[in-house]
Amino acid sequence: MSEEFEIRNKIAESGLINFDLTDLVPKGMRKGIDLKDFLFMEMILKEKDFREKVAAIDAEEYRDAYVYIYNSADAIVPLWAYFLITAKLTGVTKKIVFGNREDLEVLLMHNAVQNHDFEEMRGKRVLVKGCSDKEIPENAYIELVEQLQPLVKSLMFGEACSNVPILKN
Repeated sequence: MSEEFEIRNKIAESGLINFDLTDLVPKGMRKGIDLKDFLFMEMILKEKDFREKVAAIDAEEYRDAYVYIYNSADAIVPLWAYFLITAKLTGVTKKIVFGNREDLEVLLMHNAVQNHDFEEMRGKRVLVKGCSDKEIPENAYIELVEQLQPLVKSLMFGEACSNVPILKN
């Protein structure tokens, strides 16, 4: 009995596009600036001292980084303080945002999803990878569905062997 068995990759033959959202995560260093480090006794903003500390920032430490500015102190900081730090680093960093690291990642992924060309997926069956070694903000998945829904034939989430159907057009 000599039967030939052909090993076939049915997933590859199905025309299914596997899409990993982590491919859109912008590469680059993330750095935070805590305004409490610029405050007198971590409580009060003294303009002269604040300006001196901002002037002392080595902008090269932030070259091509994604920067988030936040305030971990229980202190009221005037808006112009954010202006000064932003003005110091603009042109050196890739992006500066107000908020924490999570806020930065949400914005970066928003921009990545909104600016990605999904045209190659038009009329196709798409499987969005479910497991990842990078943390992706949940909002990125929501925005991805908004972008893909009018384009794709069908959309699934998970892995090829075990996926959840999301929509069929």
